[in-house]
Parts: sequence; C-alpha cells; structure tokens
Amino acid sequence: MKIAPQFAVFPLRVGHSKIDRRGVFAEGEIPARRKVVEYTGEKIRLAVAVNRARQVLFHSKGPKRLYLARLNRFWVIDGAVGGSGAEFINHCCDPNLFPKKARGRIALFSKKRIRKGQELTIDYCFGPSPKPVVCRCGSRKCRGTMNRLR
Repeated sequence: MKIAPQFAVFPLRVGHSKIDRRGVFAEGEIPARRKVVEYTGEKIRLAVAVNRARQVLFHSKGPKRLYLARLNRFWVIDGAVGGSGAEFINHCCDPNLFPKKARGRIALFSKKRIRKGQELTIDYCFGPSPKPVVCRCGSRKCRGTMNRLR
C-alpha cells in the first residue's frame, strides 16, 4: 500500500497505526493550511455506494472496510477502487486535516502544522445514528463516537 505521488503534495507513507490497522504518516514537515493530498477513487452515484455498503456489511466474511467519501448529495468517491492511498487516513475527533470539495474532487488540507512522522487524521463526520460507531482515536477531545452528536 502506497500513496500515489501524483496526488500528494508532500511526501507521505502508509504504515501501522495506533488508531486502527493502517494509517498515513507525514515523511516531512507540512505547514498549516496547505493542500496535502487528494482523495481519489471511482466516482459513483449515491445509490450505488449504498448498495456496495450493504454488500460489505451484510454479505462479506472478512473484515468490513469501506472507503466511501461523500462528494455531494448525488455522488460518492469509492477509494477502494483506484484510490490515491488517502483512503487509509484514519478518523480523529481532533483532526489535523480538513476536506475541501470542489469541481467533483476532494482535497485534504492541513488544519495545523504537521510534524514529520505524525499520523494524518480527519474527522469522518458520520451522521447521527441509533448505533454510533465507536471511536478509538485517543485524542483528549475524543467524543467517543465517529458520528456527529447532532
């Protein structure tokens, strides 16, 4: 697993994460408010994404991993198909990246200065749910769930 260099502005690597399995790490200093990497993959209609999610959640025998990033109310980017490696960026309740969506693309920008070796994180902002997804980010600001509370 690698980060596709044509989509990364700074040197990044995929490695073992304390948050969850694999994560993306800075190979050098990244200044605040700079584009870091583009989230790429197959652009699919929302209904197709929902069907893929159902297949993974209800019919797969192995680990249940989804790499879906919502672009808008009609389109989703599936990082599992042609992803840049940014799909391995883990959730954190106090993230160091934030997304900007424009012209059918998702770019991830640094929220603050990121040091060499630091794991890149983003708030997944899952919607409210009766069965929230447990968060294990370890941040002092952890809200205990990857879901928005309201």
